[in-house]
Amino acid sequence: MAKVYATGKRKTAIAKVWLQNGSGKLSINGESLDTWLGGHEAIKMKVMQPLVLTKQEKSVDIVAVAFGGGYSAQAEALRHGISKALNQYDIAFRAILKPKGLLTRDSRVVERKKYGKRKARRSPQFSKR
Repeated sequence: MAKVYATGKRKTAIAKVWLQNGSGKLSINGESLDTWLGGHEAIKMKVMQPLVLTKQEKSVDIVAVAFGGGYSAQAEALRHGISKALNQYDIAFRAILKPKGLLTRDSRVVERKKYGKRKARRSPQFSKR
């Protein structure tokens, strides 16, 4: 099958994902998953979750570019992108990925700061006397 492209997003992070038949190689920003995420084992498992659920760890190659946000948001954007790419790759995977919520974009983003406040909702300290 030809290459499949998908975009994953989380907060301000964006991950562009290209998926194709292969032997299980995973390249993020030109690096392997281990060098890209270092010792963050829980986040690595989060990235691999759609591949493990669909049993495609050793049968597809993934090339991805992640930018914006922090490493955790990038990892979740990557998970979203891989899920969307797998859904395009084989429509049968939808029944596996959809109930786990992996095809849904997590739309939570930071609320904007309001004037007169220190943050979005945090007020300045109040002194009665």
